[in-house]
Amino acid sequence: MIIEDMTMPEFVAGLEKTRTVFIPFGSTEEHGSHLPLSTDTLQAVSVGRRLAERRPLFVAPSVAYGVCRSTSRHPGTLSITTGTLKALTCDIVASLYGHGLRNFILLTGHAGGTHNAALIDAGESLLERFPDLKIAVLTEYQLAAGEGRGLIETVGDSHAGEIETSRMLYSHPHLVKGEGEKEFPSFPMGMLVRNKQKYWPGGVWGDPTKATAEKGAKIEQLVVDALEKFVTKFENWQE
Repeated sequence: MIIEDMTMPEFVAGLEKTRTVFIPFGSTEEHGSHLPLSTDTLQAVSVGRRLAERRPLFVAPSVAYGVCRSTSRHPGTLSITTGTLKALTCDIVASLYGHGLRNFILLTGHAGGTHNAALIDAGESLLERFPDLKIAVLTEYQLAAGEGRGLIETVGDSHAGEIETSRMLYSHPHLVKGEGEKEFPSFPMGMLVRNKQKYWPGGVWGDPTKATAEKGAKIEQLVVDALEKFVTKFENWQE
């Protein structure tokens, strides 16, 4: 049940089937020279919509902005602060709660540590605010890397590399422009630098040349399978 496509009566009817909502978080962030700035958002939305085809589940409109520190100087990256992300998350969840939703799954396609911490911080605040609310924060990339570890050839593959490029070749091939180049950042250990692009010029963390649509299809299937198991466990879970 895709909330943005539903009518008011359809939303009300949906509440008779489930009180669980999936909220996709992403970013507008560079993904090398070959992947679109919307990559993180598209991946989170894709698995949510596929999961909703399998079971009763609300899918909220995506949040296409994230906290992007390492890529903040790369052209096209639009970053927000942790305070903004936390406030936005709390407002979205509170609004959905007011309409009857009780089980919230925040799945972020953007795997930045600070970004993820802001979502967790929001979740902790919401737990205190609403006694009967359940909330989970998952990183879509970690699921993909974990579930697809037997398929991935590149050690340490991450941002815009073999995994993400394979996923996009499968789900949104028309948005993949070229194959990109193998690269890993060279940030100085422990030092905070202003111009991060100097140490990571191409914006790729891994080897996109090893990507294939076939790998992407298998990884996405594994991610959706893992999410389906998680939702079942989450809905039945009691503290």
